[in-house]
Amino acid sequence: MLTVACTAARYHPTMERLKVVYSDEHIVVVDKPAGLLSVPPPKGQRDGSAHVEEILRRLDIIAAPVHRIDRETSGLLLCIRDEPSRLAIMKLFKARGVHKTYLAVVQGNPRKENGSWEFSIRDLGAHAEISPEGQAAETRWKILERAGPVVLMEMELVTGRHNQARLHAAHAGMPIAGETKYALRRDARIKHKRCALHANVIELTLPWETAPRRFESPLPADMRQLLDKARTTRPPARTTRPSARTTRPPAPTRGELVRRKKRPQ
Repeated sequence: MLTVACTAARYHPTMERLKVVYSDEHIVVVDKPAGLLSVPPPKGQRDGSAHVEEILRRLDIIAAPVHRIDRETSGLLLCIRDEPSRLAIMKLFKARGVHKTYLAVVQGNPRKENGSWEFSIRDLGAHAEISPEGQAAETRWKILERAGPVVLMEMELVTGRHNQARLHAAHAGMPIAGETKYALRRDARIKHKRCALHANVIELTLPWETAPRRFESPLPADMRQLLDKARTTRPPARTTRPSARTTRPPAPTRGELVRRKKRPQ
């Protein structure tokens, strides 16, 4: 993995933190820091914030992300250099030929060591919600470490719905540490400055190759520090993972969370 270097004349604060993991004539794989947009926001909502394509262009790399991860989320992002490659990779995504796993620091103490969440998700644009009217979504998870009030969890997104990892975890009663979009900050067992989610692995066989490729990014420093802090905190009682068929209210929508925050405490 090479950290992108830049000259002072073309410096941007996020440039020295964006890492190029792999590059060839078709694709570029980058390790995105938290706080950097994957793609530019829609016209009319642009506030001058940097995004991956812009930073790459400043470094004389012409490539654009073929998928996205949230601004708060750190980790691997696959970028494409040309239109034929983009179409080929998009076809691979639709055929579920791209396997992505995430690392998340999740609040809670589930009894099981692994399992899956199958809650349908409806995309509402700026956010999403659990709804029987949504599209089928599955997240497979396993615990890597128990650390006080949280667990370090590996999540495999079988489907790639909007905010899937964050929404599934919150709906299962185990929101990701730092989550404020689908959980209330005041209910957090441990505080963190951002949603503690990291896209750590992308596996795929590129359409023009025969052997599979695996790209990996280690757990970032802020999430390691969060785990260090959690290890000194008393864990909660064990909780049972809800079944996908369990009847329970959906995770609150963004509008509901905003209204709750405005109410007098």
